[in-house]
Amino acid sequence: MSPEEAGSRLAGVRYGRLNRIGDRRGSFAELWRASAFGEIGLGAAGMPDARFVQANLSTSARGVLRGLHYHRRQLDYWTVVGGRALVALVDVRPVVADPGAHAIVETRELSEGETVTIPTGVAHGFLALEPLSLLYLVTNEYDGSDELGFAWDDPAVGVPWPAVPGTPDGGPILSDRDRSNPTLRELVERLRGT
Repeated sequence: MSPEEAGSRLAGVRYGRLNRIGDRRGSFAELWRASAFGEIGLGAAGMPDARFVQANLSTSARGVLRGLHYHRRQLDYWTVVGGRALVALVDVRPVVADPGAHAIVETRELSEGETVTIPTGVAHGFLALEPLSLLYLVTNEYDGSDELGFAWDDPAVGVPWPAVPGTPDGGPILSDRDRSNPTLRELVERLRGT
């Protein structure tokens, strides 16, 4: 694994590529190593003494969009195991600090063997450009209390999602949750009230 911070405008976001060793029998790739990853830190994970505590495997059919999801106490480390995705990252930290500020949007296409580290305060989502398998490590065990999100198509954020071929309206395939998320402004107002 070779994470790199270069190539992202968003503080704490790191992209990388797996080092795959193969021969005619198949291949081997180290997905994550603590000593190579380095200390996670409070700013990146939203909690002191953060470490990865759960691993998940998500599979998505072509045209599925998941997001935009937002965590205040969780760092995510994603590895594309198979397929291709358009990943959208939205830095919400400026908006939380100052409601008059704008979120910073970054998109990047990731394919098999590529990784991205997503710190707390950076909302994330992806569109499966082909059948996708995504492995992700997280620093907080799932309990639902930090599962926040906002509308994937919030015009004030302006993620440039492409049209999805093969759907009736060119729109993505969404879960009920992602279809009904509030706008970013509504989410921030709700968070300020808590």
